[in-house]
Formats: sequence, structure tokens, C-alpha cells
Amino acid sequence: MHFPITEHVVKTSRHTTFYLACGRPDATPLIFVHGWPELSISWRHQLPVFAALGFRCLAPDMRGYGRSSVYATHQDYALENSVRDMLELLEEGTKHSKAVWVGHDWGAPVVWSIGSHHPEHCHGIANLCVPYIPDGFAVETIAPLVDRRIYPEDQFPVGQWEYQLFYRENFPAACAGFEANVPATVKALFRKGNASAKGQPSRTALVRRDGGWFGGAGVAPDVPADPDVVSEADLAAYIAALTRNGFFGPDSWYMNADWNMAYARQAKDGGRLSLPVLFLHGAFDYTCETIDSRLAEPMRAACSDLTEVVVKSGHWMAQEKPVEVNAALAKWLAAKVPAVWVG
Repeated sequence: MHFPITEHVVKTSRHTTFYLACGRPDATPLIFVHGWPELSISWRHQLPVFAALGFRCLAPDMRGYGRSSVYATHQDYALENSVRDMLELLEEGTKHSKAVWVGHDWGAPVVWSIGSHHPEHCHGIANLCVPYIPDGFAVETIAPLVDRRIYPEDQFPVGQWEYQLFYRENFPAACAGFEANVPATVKALFRKGNASAKGQPSRTALVRRDGGWFGGAGVAPDVPADPDVVSEADLAAYIAALTRNGFFGPDSWYMNADWNMAYARQAKDGGRLSLPVLFLHGAFDYTCETIDSRLAEPMRAACSDLTEVVVKSGHWMAQEKPVEVNAALAKWLAAKVPAVWVG
């Protein structure tokens, strides 16, 4: 059965969330949470597939993005606020008190936080690329896990996470570099993985040294779009939203390390997760490199029911390799969350 993707809004006294939905309104919610600098459409390959399998699929524009509320201070983008947004979406946008949550990039720390702070609202959680860091996802907690064979400390003090320090030290310049030519920025960012780059420093490790993204040029190179990741229509949607809202909101997600680490300390059961968890590794994601480095070790130690799958993909996994992502998610749902499997 084919279900259309429809547009909706949840508006509360504190926040407005725009979201896409697909599937029977009364079915078990499967909520997809995007990251930087994406939109609800980043899950366009997942929504109709899992709707057809019997779920009510929701994909919101996160705060600072698309048609959801945009805020003017960095702290507005601390994870705790986005977790509240998602719980309001669950309450107001569905008839259920629990969902299966799926996150990618910054959406993953949101979903990890829902699992660790509000397990009563979770049937299970799945995340792409960014593993669980029980102490909070921040440079301070992930730098000790850097693979120093690739990132010697004298050259790359915090490894591939150097770009996050650049945001802290030069936030206006970071935003300006992305906004100088938004179409070029979007085309330069959304590219498939490159197997031949394995073992080399990620470009994110060079941002601080270069004084900005794109070799410090102050503007993205005008390269052809990568149709293996985004179509012309997808590009147009990303460009329109990021041109309208700018990069202050998306980039501000990186500016809340202290708040996010403090929030992590409030997690239930010391941050341990006993609910079913799926993690998808990107084989060619060299910033969130979880296969050869120690980045996934805290997740393995904290999750008692963890399933891991390697996808031969770069960072934009759900868009680059949707068949593989959907297959891994469907298999996990059938095996680990059978109570909600209604296909």
C-alpha cells in the first residue's frame, strides 16, 4: 500500500515543529531525527518504506532548520531543548506515548539523550554515524578517543574534531563561510563516501589550521552536485531553507558543550541503556570514524542490547545508501522490537 508524505505542524507555547508524516495515523510511531545541516527531507527514502511496513513515520525539521522555530542565542540549541521538542512532537503529533527513534549526525545525540533520559518513551533507538557518548557528545569527551596514528597530537590537537574548535573560536567566520554561497556550500557538503580516502585525515581536521572550511577560502568551491546523494529537487529544498534561515542555528548546535555535558550527567541509570539499540557505522565516514578508532567504545560499554551494522557509505548514509539503511533497520526492528512490528 502506498502512503503519501504529508506536511504538519506541532505548535506549543515554547516551540513550533514542522514535520513530515507518512503511514497510518494510529500506527506505532517511528520518528526520524536529522542532523547538520539537513532537513526532514533527509529521511525521504525511509518514510514511505516504513509506512508501508505498518509504522507511522515522522520526520521533523529540527530547531534552527526549515519551517521549525529559529532562535537567536547559542544556548537555545542545547540538546535538552531539542529533546523537549521531540517529546512534544510525540505527544501532540501521535496518539502514542512511546516511539522508535532514529537519529543521524546531531540528530543522534538527540536520540541518545531521549533514550538515556526518557527511556519510558522509547520502544528502541537507532542511530547512524554518531555513537553514544554517555558523558555527552563534546570535543572534551571525544578527543581522548582520536586515532593518533592518523592525527598526531602536535598537528591535530583534537584530531578530526578540530572544526568544532573553529566554531568556538571563530563562530561568525564559520557562518559567513557557509553563507557566502549557499548553493555551492550545499553541493560541496552533500557528497558520497570515498573508499580511497581511508587512513587519511578528514577534511574536518584541517578547518582550524586553514582558518575555515574549504581550505580557508571563505567560500565553498562551485563543484557539480553529487546525484548519488541528492537530486536537483533535494538540492533546491536544502538551498532554499539554508538561504532563508542562515547557518547561525545549525552551527549553534556545536556551541553547547558545557550545557550538553551537564545534561548528560542527569541521565537515568548513570547513562546506561538497557533498551534495544541499533548503531550503523559508516565505513567511509572519516569524521565520525567508528570502525578503527576507539570512538564506539563508550557506546559498547554503556549499551546492554546493542546491534551494530557496517554500511559501505559516507556520512550522508540515509541518502547515499537508503536500501542498505532500510534493510538494517527493518531487520533490527523485526528481531529486537517485535512488539511494535506490525508489518
